[in-house]
Amino acid sequence: MTVQTPRPSPQRYYIWTIGCQMNKADSERLESALVQLGMSATDGPNDADVIVLNSCVVRQAAEDKVVGMLTSLKPLKGRRPDRIVALMGCMVGPKTNGLQSRFPYVDVFMRPQEYRPLLQLLGERMGVDAEGCLSTLAPPRPGVAAFVPIIHGCDKFCTFCIIPYRRGREVSRPLADIVREAELLAGRGVREVTLLGQNVDSYGHDLPGAPDLADLLASVHAVDGLTRVRFLTSHPNDMSQRIIEAVADLPKVCEHFNLPFQAGDDGVLQVMRRGYTQDDYRRLVERIRRQVPGVSLSTDIIVGFPGETEAAFGQTLDLVRETEFDKVHVAAYSTRPGTIASRKLEDDVPWEEKKRRLAEVEALQEGILTRINARLVGQTTEVLVEGREKGKWKGRNRNDKLVFFGDPGDLLGQTVQVRVEKTSPWSLQGTVHV
Repeated sequence: MTVQTPRPSPQRYYIWTIGCQMNKADSERLESALVQLGMSATDGPNDADVIVLNSCVVRQAAEDKVVGMLTSLKPLKGRRPDRIVALMGCMVGPKTNGLQSRFPYVDVFMRPQEYRPLLQLLGERMGVDAEGCLSTLAPPRPGVAAFVPIIHGCDKFCTFCIIPYRRGREVSRPLADIVREAELLAGRGVREVTLLGQNVDSYGHDLPGAPDLADLLASVHAVDGLTRVRFLTSHPNDMSQRIIEAVADLPKVCEHFNLPFQAGDDGVLQVMRRGYTQDDYRRLVERIRRQVPGVSLSTDIIVGFPGETEAAFGQTLDLVRETEFDKVHVAAYSTRPGTIASRKLEDDVPWEEKKRRLAEVEALQEGILTRINARLVGQTTEVLVEGREKGKWKGRNRNDKLVFFGDPGDLLGQTVQVRVEKTSPWSLQGTVHV
């Protein structure tokens, strides 16, 4: 009779994350579960008993990095077959046959927020009821600022986006659950929470009584210990008057909106199925700036979308130039298999032209940011101190700008006033104003 040697109980984990803030939040929640199971983190995959890759496929470059990382794990798994390798995130769809064929050495495939397959496997290895051991998935050792997912999935089905197919339809978390998590985080030293969702403005439409983001902002604002509240990402179609008023009226809610417009040409916006025109977007920005003094704006742009002519691209440049965003995330379009665009549209803009357009947006925005930030020299800005870097304290102001300053004291987690003395397009530097 053959006697099987029992597998060692997993003790160490390594989580590799790429992609958006939702992915980061998902990884933090999985880490919370692993810590509650008695496991500890390692700095790299070589020493880990459990390796988790949290994937992103919004852009081809991100997917390529995930594939490269997965490929590098094959020899590690070969040397230690008992090591658990898990793939989670947006690369994992409803069907995993293709992934299993490409990466047969991966033990577990998990869609976003789907932690159960890995936890069940760990429970079998450890001889415990993994789910019964979990009290909460809130991060056990959060920093000064933390992410709190409030709605999962997306119902928009923009033609370029794979997210609705991978993260599913919109599902809001109950308001009371979110508030309890915010209270728990505040008790663990968190001073700022960012409420997250693919489309955070549609929060609550699927809940009893249909509370909205404005209701949630007011409830989280009331949590003792928190000093700031942020939210992202917004969709122009769902940015309601109540949300704008909540930002204007609630002192803890920061004056910053992440409001992607994606393209400045109405024809491109229509093919993208964004549901608004450039004029709609301009009027929304005007309304926000009129009602929220000192507000800052960030946005997302895709260049080289199918059918985008040079004239259409010029409309995007005009909108960037006119609006003067405080931050612009720009990406060259890449076809994502499974999206509407991949099935119905020809990727007809040459890659070199996409790169040229991307560089032109970046150069334009760098000049805009240089001017915007230079206006802040001599002004005082409120900074929540999040840590140290290269001998200086760092944190963000209410407009989400990164600020560096020197001070010998221990200021971690404190809110301080910093007088701006030097600026660049990407950050501010100054001294504490007493």
